[in-house]
Amino acid sequence: MFGAITLAGLYYYFKKNIPTVWAHESKENEVNTVAREPGSFVEGLPVYSSDDVAKHCNESTGVWISYKSGVYDITPFIKIHPGGNKILLGAGGSVEPFWSLYAIHQQPGTLALMEKYRIGNLTKGEEHLAMANMHDPYANEPRRHPVLVVKTKKPFNAETPSSLLVESFITPTDIFYVRHHFPVPDVDLSSGNYSLEVIGLDEKHSLNLNLDQLKTAYAPHSVTAALQCSGNRRSEMNRVKPTKGLEWGQGAIGNAVWKGARLRDVLLTAGIKDSDENENWHVQFDGLDADPTNAPYAISIPLTKAMDPRGDVILAYEMNGEPLTRDHGFPLRVVVPGTTGARWVKWLTRIEVSKNESESHWQQCDYKSFNPSTDWDKVDFSTAPAIQEMPVTSVVCEPHDGEKVKLKKDKLNLRGFAWSGGGRGIVRVDVSIDLGKTWHVAELLDPVKLSKQWAWTRWQANLPVQTTGQETEIWVRAVDSSYNTQPEGMEHLWNMRGVLAVAYHKIKVLVEEN
Repeated sequence: MFGAITLAGLYYYFKKNIPTVWAHESKENEVNTVAREPGSFVEGLPVYSSDDVAKHCNESTGVWISYKSGVYDITPFIKIHPGGNKILLGAGGSVEPFWSLYAIHQQPGTLALMEKYRIGNLTKGEEHLAMANMHDPYANEPRRHPVLVVKTKKPFNAETPSSLLVESFITPTDIFYVRHHFPVPDVDLSSGNYSLEVIGLDEKHSLNLNLDQLKTAYAPHSVTAALQCSGNRRSEMNRVKPTKGLEWGQGAIGNAVWKGARLRDVLLTAGIKDSDENENWHVQFDGLDADPTNAPYAISIPLTKAMDPRGDVILAYEMNGEPLTRDHGFPLRVVVPGTTGARWVKWLTRIEVSKNESESHWQQCDYKSFNPSTDWDKVDFSTAPAIQEMPVTSVVCEPHDGEKVKLKKDKLNLRGFAWSGGGRGIVRVDVSIDLGKTWHVAELLDPVKLSKQWAWTRWQANLPVQTTGQETEIWVRAVDSSYNTQPEGMEHLWNMRGVLAVAYHKIKVLVEEN
């Protein structure tokens, strides 16, 4: 049975690493993969039963899997990949039920790549057994606003159109970007089945709270904070070289008012104290969203962040003055201001204070960055820390790339946003329309603090343009309160996961005559 690591392991490693694996394989080991439907019955290949496949579940017997009518021996892949042993959790069975959960991954190119490991056919009649009792895990998804720019439907991932981002300081919930790894849980509070488990230092201090208890036992605290996906602007990085992840534009970010109980207050009740002895400890979070084996999305943050009275980490039950929607974590999510959205666990069901980080795939083997020369054939995830605080970024939201624009009083009107993680405020936004030869300081539209600035800052600039009828390239960069600024080019930030894409935002527009 597949565990959490396997779902984001077997497929994850197939999708991201197999091309490298093949480079090491000899031609004799390759099956003829002339055009055919992946997983279809292939005349001339041996036939194996599902029981035969099940016998090959470790390296000594060989590691086999099945997909539709195909049987595959992935032993060579496991032997040469440093994380391949984790895939043994799913050996000896069909990947089809699990790939129905990861519909995003059922792409022709990826399935064709798997055919390189084809060794035979599954006994006729058995190819449907794996899916016999499977229902569509996405059959009960919530309705979404049609303005969202959909990146994948299963799981649902969508961003806000960039032109709408700066219309308001607060992003309306209905058009706030959505990031999911699994189907959306549907929690019925009236059933009495929902509770939050908090594992303290011992059983005496451990807690089990329903939502009403959380609301009444702890004073509510509100924080206005921007939430941004680690991969926001990945599409720009992909212009340098393809990365692995959702093709986000600039809209995987939003700004909202969050309300809930301070995590610090809850942890104090659970027996956690401010102490230097706990300085290197962690707080682990589990959500209700899970794979078919019920292994949940899980992540962790440093305990120092959770216990910081100025850190504003809350267990939120409201967003923009209303109960959380299902897409945004109803009934409870973690809000960790200044950090990547990967830490903001939705549908929160469990908290544990530990000497160790979460052991989940998402903490250990994802949401990390490496230098541009590191690729999937030589990456060691243990050498890089998980992304926590986000670096400074800025975006031109209006006009958009490729747009034809008219001047207003001989000036080009620009609008956008800037934000930096760690509570660092934006002190300046610079804009250039001559490839960086000269820079103009934009007007900041929202109040800015130098610290505890969790929210974004919108900006505008009206720049004089001398000539019309030609293409103009616009550059923008932001400077935060620690005087961090953005690098010029994505080529120096490129990483295989396409995260932290925070170089200058550059767009081209055609300036027309009035």
